[in-house]
Formats: sequence, structure tokens, C-alpha cells
Amino acid sequence: MIQLHPQAFASTGAMGVIGALLEQRTGQQIAANRAWRVETALKPVLRANDLDTLDQLIGRLAADRNGPLAEAVVDALLNHETSFFRDAAVLDLVVEAAQALQAEAPGRRLRIWSAGCSMGQEPYSLAMLFEEAALSRGMLMPEIIATDVSAAALARARAGRFSQFEIQRGLPVRRMVSWFDSVDGEWIVRPELARRIVFRQQNLAKDPPPAGKFDLVLCRNVLLYFAAEVRTRVFRTLRDATREGGLLVLGAGETVIGQTDAFRPSDQFRGLYLAGDARVAPFRTCAG
Repeated sequence: MIQLHPQAFASTGAMGVIGALLEQRTGQQIAANRAWRVETALKPVLRANDLDTLDQLIGRLAADRNGPLAEAVVDALLNHETSFFRDAAVLDLVVEAAQALQAEAPGRRLRIWSAGCSMGQEPYSLAMLFEEAALSRGMLMPEIIATDVSAAALARARAGRFSQFEIQRGLPVRRMVSWFDSVDGEWIVRPELARRIVFRQQNLAKDPPPAGKFDLVLCRNVLLYFAAEVRTRVFRTLRDATREGGLLVLGAGETVIGQTDAFRPSDQFRGLYLAGDARVAPFRTCAG
């Protein structure tokens, strides 16, 4: 049974109001296994606004549901958990898949969309991998578009500034010193890497995808926060953005099976999902 702090929740209606605000703004729901985090997540917002309880916060929000306070509440409730090279084997597979796609269209620059990029660790990890692949394998550097619903997370991502704790999570020392500079206790991404990524704000539950078609779309550990009907809508958005024969990358606990007919498991790249007619092979044989 979930226990909520009585001083934080003077009425059970507070959770409903906060949950409705989050869902209205982002399409995400506060699942039962996340409810315990609400009080902790909102404590900084309460302190910053001289509030003692969530009921007081609800009263303040009632007067201005579209102001900066509402934005701060939503941002605090979003899960920004991420790290460099998260599930590194998956990212290596993405580079392998990109190489196969590139072989199908020599000379064409691939396009990659990192959806729900949080503070940028995923797209920066991809940029490092592709820069290294360009040097070692002669691959063309792809265009990388990274999006998130949170303006605050995107500001962090664009700044490319990471604490010692953040930089150490998943980032090998060799890459750290190659692609980041240490300044006043923080690590700042170098311009030659930062210029490889375009960051944009985008709400997966409501907004159209970035313009153009993508060869690879990464949407990892985001769909699990959506209700079924919203998830179906997001899958349509992801499919609309993916080139025929392109690939979708989901989180370890996510799948298209039983969720959508827009993608199917890839025979060539296990764990990735193919956009297109199931009767069409993912790629032509490149040998010979």
C-alpha cells in the first residue's frame, strides 16, 4: 500500500489535480509505482514558492494553471533519469543498423531522431559513436534531432554542462577527455560535438514530429508513462516520422507487440522494430 505524507496531502484531491495537470500537459500519467515520488519531487517547488503543503500548491495553481508555477510542477514530475551510453549494446546496434542503412543509400545523409532526450546524454552518446565510426569506418555523420517536452531539460541539453556525477555515469574516461572540457567543476561538451545535434521542444502526445523522414528513431523508456490510447497515438506519430524500412528503438521494457501494427520486430537487428510492409525485407543483401 502506498503511504503518502499526511502534511503533504491534506486531501486526496491533491493527487488528482496534480495528475490531471501532468496528463494534460504531457500525456503522461502518475502510475501507482510513481505516486510515492510526488511528494519528494515537489518539495523544491513548495520551498521556492513559500508553500507548506500540496493543498496550498493546488490553491495557487487554481489561480494560474498556465503560469510558471504550473510549468515548474510538471517539470518536477517528469522522470529525467538518464545517463551516457545507457544500454550501450543497444547504441552499438544502432550504429550497426545505420551502417547497413547507409549501404542501401550511399551518399545520402541519414537522419536520426532521439525522442524524449531529457538532458541530452543519449544524443551526445550517439554523436560520439558516429564521430568515431566516421573516423574508423568512413561513415557519413548523420543528422541528429533531439526533442523533449521539458524546456528546462532542453536548456540543460543545449548548454551541454554536466556535473562530475553526471559525467561519470556511463561515460568512459577516454571519451570524457576527448569530447568534454573541465570548467569550474563541471564538464562542458566541446563545440565540435555540440554542433552535431539540434535540440527542439516537442510534446510526443500532442505535437507533430520534426519535419522530414528519419532512418532511425529512438524513443526509449518514454512510452511506458502513457495510457494505452495515448501510446497508440504516439506510435502513429513515430511511424509518420520514420522512413519506409527505417527502424524504431524502444526501451528494454517496451515493445510494439500487441501495441501497434505500424512497426514489426526486425529480423536483422534483434530488439529493433521495422517500419514498413511485413512482406518487404528490411534491407537488400549488400554482399557482392
